[in-house]
Amino acid sequence: MRLAGPVRIIVVLLTVGLTWILAGIILGTQNGFPRLQQFMGGSEVVSTADPRPRKYKCGLPQPCPEKHFAFRVVSGAANVIGPKICFEDKMLMSSVQNNVGRGLNIALVNGVNGELIEAKTFDMWDGDVSELLNFLRPLHEGTLVLLASYDDPATKMNEDARKMFSGLGSSSIKEVAFRDSWVFVGAKGVQDKSPFEQHIKNSKSNNKYEGWPEAVELEGCVPQRTLDLE
Repeated sequence: MRLAGPVRIIVVLLTVGLTWILAGIILGTQNGFPRLQQFMGGSEVVSTADPRPRKYKCGLPQPCPEKHFAFRVVSGAANVIGPKICFEDKMLMSSVQNNVGRGLNIALVNGVNGELIEAKTFDMWDGDVSELLNFLRPLHEGTLVLLASYDDPATKMNEDARKMFSGLGSSSIKEVAFRDSWVFVGAKGVQDKSPFEQHIKNSKSNNKYEGWPEAVELEGCVPQRTLDLE
């Protein structure tokens, strides 16, 4: 009879402990189970794997090969969200940089060392297209041209400007029109058409936004020039 009290206390403590462990397992926390393992001399398994996918320069899913530059170009969304131009993990143009605007947003990059030469916006709705022509005419061989449209890329576009972009490697320039979404990466002196270009037509039946198509995105690796011809 004298042992009834201590036995009852031990039974109650064991019941509470087991209930706590089972509740932790059922609720998904499993806080009690690892501690029980440690108490029994077992080792706790700790996961060290990072569930997030690794990102490389400019957010690319894979690194660029040697002697290649990483880039990512995103057009504006309607007339609300500005475009972005990233090169070698440096944001060259964006709303945060406060250097983008309606029309064509263009960054010129040295194709040998990857350094930014100049970044500028050209209003293609009511601007002067001669400013765009004067910007592109003096380019040196090998200069990279990264372009992202915003709102309207083509109202002021004339035949001279279209020929100039065609000479930089654009395949879509003949079709680029009012409020289209357009991104392009070309270079002065290319022999063939650039593989880096995306274009979506402004279409009332297919537009994502009321008066504009969806934004377009372009990313990849552009070969580094081996000889500076500047």
